Amino acid sequence: MKITIIYDNELYKKDLTPDWGFSCLVEVENCPKILFDTGANGSILLGNMKKLGLDPKSIEEVFISHAHFDHVGGLSDFLRVNNQVKIYVPVSFALDPSMAKEVITVTEPLQIHGNIYSTGELQGIEQSLVVKTKKGLVVIAGCSHPGVREILHAASEIGEVRTLIGGLHGFNEFNLIDNLDNICPTHCTQFIREIKDLYPDKTIEGGAGRVIVI
Repeated sequence: MKITIIYDNELYKKDLTPDWGFSCLVEVENCPKILFDTGANGSILLGNMKKLGLDPKSIEEVFISHAHFDHVGGLSDFLRVNNQVKIYVPVSFALDPSMAKEVITVTEPLQIHGNIYSTGELQGIEQSLVVKTKKGLVVIAGCSHPGVREILHAASEIGEVRTLIGGLHGFNEFNLIDNLDNICPTHCTQFIREIKDLYPDKTIEGGAGRVIVI
């Protein structure tokens, strides 16, 4: 699988535009391309996609982690370019079903495709995306509002988590990631420096423009 970070507070590729928010493109073999969240600003989202050579019209599905502006602010602009998508939203985010080809409201854990899952909405606010690979599970989190412990526990019902990517907010129970192979803290993560210092060999640098292949 390949994950391209499109939108983040930090830059990996210097010609892109940083901004408070998160979005990434998830590409899994034999599955539709999935846009995970849309950042805060549609023009920045689409501008970064253009610079990365990503065609918005090639995206077939959108996965929204939660309703906060820094994760859904770019959605309306994206849909002006491509409204022929299926959108997965947590039940706490009310989205007009006419905005896209199909809107699926997620409450419980859901198998989206053969190897792609939602944890279901956790703590009444947020869902995370889980991808099963030959190297174990990859979990992509928006802001981890329910807590990293809760997210990893939910994902472990599917298999063994090996990689965690995304915003972790104030997460500091670092022992929870002792057994992971990879950790890529992005966006709202408060303790990125501490994670890098503790796990230099497994930390993947994030930032807009970063491409992660697993």
